[in-house]
Parts: sequence; structure tokens; C-alpha cells
Amino acid sequence: MNAQSPATGSGGFLKSLNCDRGYGIALAGVCLLLALPEVFGEPARRLLSFDREGLAAGQWWRLLSAHFVHLDLEHTVLNCLGVLLMWALFARDYSPWRWAAIYCGSSIAVSLGLWFASPGVPWYVGASGALHGVMTAGTIAHLRRRDLDGWILTIAIIAKLSYEQLVGPLPFAGSDTIVDAHLYGAIGGVVLALLLKSRGEAQ
Repeated sequence: MNAQSPATGSGGFLKSLNCDRGYGIALAGVCLLLALPEVFGEPARRLLSFDREGLAAGQWWRLLSAHFVHLDLEHTVLNCLGVLLMWALFARDYSPWRWAAIYCGSSIAVSLGLWFASPGVPWYVGASGALHGVMTAGTIAHLRRRDLDGWILTIAIIAKLSYEQLVGPLPFAGSDTIVDAHLYGAIGGVVLALLLKSRGEAQ
């Protein structure tokens, strides 16, 4: 009995972070997918970024690919930490295919928002906007279950987005953070969550 307790405790801890069994492997795969473009450095950034001139020339892949490439290694690590947080909070709330749709759909929402509503932004890379879509979609799943943390998360998201729109980037964020991307991603996540059933509803 005592010999099994450490394993049980370890398994319970991993499950609490949504990193048990296949979930941990999937998380590593997602982080690898976000980190891989950094191996190719500046050429990857030029090829994959949201770039107005490139989009105007018909390079439509940039609408999605911009959200898988980063400014540098530090930016990559920060976005992967964001993935870890979102994973710990929400990984079980939707099926893998629905999560893929939410991330990609939120990415497109960010790009379209920047294109149409933020014409002063010529260039963009990073996963933070799309991760705000993941956050709002996950929060809506918690609200549907009437979990208390759903309301806490809702208040936190509204407060964060309001601060960014009225004041600017949070004090610990870089001054070059494009806060509009967070807003567009969050809106995209809400729309997708309303269209897609969370795991509990699907059952």
C-alpha cells in the first residue's frame, strides 16, 4: 500500500495539470510545433509572419502561420509557458480536434482583426493572440459547467483586456506587445466556443 502511494500521488499531480498519459505527450508535441520554426531563425520569420505586403501579394498562409513563429528564443519560451498554463487549465474541456479548430480559428481571427481593424500594424508574429482565444473558449466551457473558476476567469479576462485597451501592455509585458491581437483572439475564441460543444456537452 505504502509502496504504491508515491506513484499514485505522482499520477494524481500529473492529472491535475492535464499531463498524465497521452496528454503529456500531446503537450510536448504542441510545444515542439511552436518551437520548431525558431530552429530556422530569421528566414522562417520572414516567410511565415503576418506581413501586409506579403498578404497583399496573395501569401494567404501567413494568416495562420504567423501564430506558430516567434520573435526570438525568449519569445518562443514565453509562448510555450502560456501553452503550459492553458493546458493545465483547459486541456480536457474539448476534444483534440476541437482544440485544433479553436487555436487555428483564433489565429485567423487575430490576423483578420489586424488586417481590417488595425491597419497601423504592418507585421506580427506569436501565439499570444491565439492563446487568448484558447483561454476564452476554455472559460466558456467552465461557465457551461457552472464551475466557480469560470466566473473568476471571466472577470480576469475582461479586466486584462480592458486594461490593455485603455492603458496599454501590462507592466511585465514587452512594450512591443500588440494588445489588439489579444482582443481579436479572445473574440475569436468566444465565437468558436459558441459554435463547438465542449467535451461534457458532446457526451
